[in-house]
Amino acid sequence: MPLLRRTTSKGEKKPNKVRAKKVSILKALRKAAEVAKAKRPHQLERHEQNPIIEPREGNFWEMKATFNPGAIYADKRVHLLYRAIGGDDISVLGYASSEDGITINERLAEPAFIPSTTKKPDPNTAPPLPAYCSGGGWNGGCEDPRLTLVDDTVYLMYTAFDGWGSIRIALSSIGLEDFLKKKWNWKKPALISPPGEIHKNWVLFPEKVNGKFAILHSISPEIKVDYFETMGELEREERVVPSRYDRVSRTGSWDSWIRGAGPPPIRTKLGWLLFYHAMDVRDPDRYKLGAMILDANDPSKILFRSRVPILEPDAYYENSGFKSGVVYSCGAVVKDGELYVYYGGGDSVVCVAMANLDTFLDELQKYGTPQLTVEKKPATIRNARR
Repeated sequence: MPLLRRTTSKGEKKPNKVRAKKVSILKALRKAAEVAKAKRPHQLERHEQNPIIEPREGNFWEMKATFNPGAIYADKRVHLLYRAIGGDDISVLGYASSEDGITINERLAEPAFIPSTTKKPDPNTAPPLPAYCSGGGWNGGCEDPRLTLVDDTVYLMYTAFDGWGSIRIALSSIGLEDFLKKKWNWKKPALISPPGEIHKNWVLFPEKVNGKFAILHSISPEIKVDYFETMGELEREERVVPSRYDRVSRTGSWDSWIRGAGPPPIRTKLGWLLFYHAMDVRDPDRYKLGAMILDANDPSKILFRSRVPILEPDAYYENSGFKSGVVYSCGAVVKDGELYVYYGGGDSVVCVAMANLDTFLDELQKYGTPQLTVEKKPATIRNARR
């Protein structure tokens, strides 16, 4: 009997094999459509005005690079403290602000924050110089600032590099009123990470968690958060925060090498929105940005994680400058329901990417994945640059 036959009467059914093949094809087409739709969910969109801040040759202290800004939203303006490198290869922090979050309306001619000078030790007695350089600041300074507004105080956390052998997390603060008036009465920076170790990418939560201040200081191999009754014990350097970084392998995922947290977490309807930096071992030397949702009451728990990068270094200004292939975010704000993520492109310029917050969260929840099982690599890297 032939496989195919003509239909001679109305309503006569086609052979089961033909019908099954059509069903299979339709299912495959629907699946392909779903995959195509989900391929790039919860993405950030670069603004056409990028870069929004670039080095100024006329200012010695920021003539080489301006990048990786921290950000807060206050008094109906977005305030940025960006890392600047000048002719002396020292990293300081410059100030700029914007009413719409994109166009820079104000930018100061002098630094807003200059690190405390540290005398370099005697090379005959000092420990060996670590193999460390971040963004070209060969002579040290304050790197990669994170700003967090808690009540009426602006907290600043940054990587303090003395240009020789110390790479630690530093904490300072200033009253919001002084900050808005550009009266830079910063508290003396306190070193809050252990000496003799390299630490980066620590962030302070913008509100208390279960009644305590919270600092997230590692996301690999797990989320690590320490809690404090007050910030005073850290500011007085009465204690340091022990931390650990282990490189783990997330086989087959875009973030197979997790580097560290990005901007301070943002409180949302789903929990804490945390951006983070990661690399793919199949696509080396390209810093990408991902997102995860942490539990509101226990931020050590990951509820959702982006399946794909939300931002990759594909624009020309992210592939030129000191280091190509870099998008590195230290600041993000929510303004009028829109999410503004500020980042450094190519370790040289300041850029912004945006998304509607509710849409971003809905897609992250829909397409994101819960915490995935990770397996440690045989070789553990502790306190490595990240």
